[in-house]
Amino acid sequence: MDTQPTVPVPAPARRDLLRTAPAATFTIMAPHLVRGSQANSALSVGLIGTGNRGLYVSGIFAKNEFAKVTAICDLYDDRLAEGEKRFSGAKKFKNHVELSNSDVDAVYIATPIVFHPEHFEAAVKARKHIFMEKAAAVDIKGCKRVLDAARKADPNKRISMDFQQRYGKDYRKAHQIVTSGELGAIKMVRAAWLGGGPPIKTGHPADQEKIRNWFFYREMSGDMIVEQDCHNIDVVHWFTNMKPVKLSGYGSRQIRTQIGDIYDNIAFTMTFPNGVILSYAASQFGRAMAWQDVGETFMCEKGTVHVSRQGYRIHREGKREVEEAKTTYDITKDAVDEFVDGCRTGKMENAAIWGAESTMMAVMAREAITTGREVTWDKLTKS
Repeated sequence: MDTQPTVPVPAPARRDLLRTAPAATFTIMAPHLVRGSQANSALSVGLIGTGNRGLYVSGIFAKNEFAKVTAICDLYDDRLAEGEKRFSGAKKFKNHVELSNSDVDAVYIATPIVFHPEHFEAAVKARKHIFMEKAAAVDIKGCKRVLDAARKADPNKRISMDFQQRYGKDYRKAHQIVTSGELGAIKMVRAAWLGGGPPIKTGHPADQEKIRNWFFYREMSGDMIVEQDCHNIDVVHWFTNMKPVKLSGYGSRQIRTQIGDIYDNIAFTMTFPNGVILSYAASQFGRAMAWQDVGETFMCEKGTVHVSRQGYRIHREGKREVEEAKTTYDITKDAVDEFVDGCRTGKMENAAIWGAESTMMAVMAREAITTGREVTWDKLTKS
């Protein structure tokens, strides 16, 4: 595949995207008083980042009868044009702070992960409801920025992250079964994301390479373990309600060597305070991978639960029958719909807290994999 040469992102482009401006001063009433009734207007959403994911998820927002995408923001004119095609009449911005300080009710952040802390801080400062793509940041410093901003956020504003498994109905059922104790304690966890990866974008100017193909550069995405595999790690964090003690892992570049510096296959073991071990493997071999394995398996004292975006299977001790459920739709819809409903009805959450913690667990794995050394949670988070 033809690709552009690797070149640094020019400073002016980054400054344009991250430029700050004085925050507007205005009063925001409680969301359940101003949005969501049949007689009131829909929740107005401003999209920051009109790339593929941003446009896709904003389309889900637009299909919700109580939400409307009214503003879009991106660094590049062609991406803004794509957004304008999808959301006719939406106000256009090239500065994320200006969008956050506009009259939108909620901000959806769908930019490269390296920019999330900056964009999140601006949206918090503007006192908006926030729906942010995972992960929280590419490193521990960025995660701590997100945590700090989240703790200062207006408690009357909903903050959600697109760790959509936490909102999926079948995931929640599996979580209830595992955490209820009916299968006994968790004794081991296996998780995997073995499959393909995103396409390489071509046809853009060389000085735009790292932003256009941000996923493939560790400084922009945090590597595949942070950008994609954080989903598995977040599920394990959620089901165990624990942070790891230590982690060892390995990774390499086997097939995707023509672009960037991230790995295309990794494996690690994560140990929790109670001695439970997570065994993990992931790959992004594209079309070379004709088979996929994505999901999490929790082996408990009295049974095993396997859960994925396709549903769950429960094997109970002493029973031949397998209890199962199939998910037949994209559970991102559950995350978006719950966010819109929460903003309308006053059901708040601050997902940036646990989202940043899950991201830190992914960064921990990345550090162990790239250094070849065991990494401990205490040492990593105190750095």
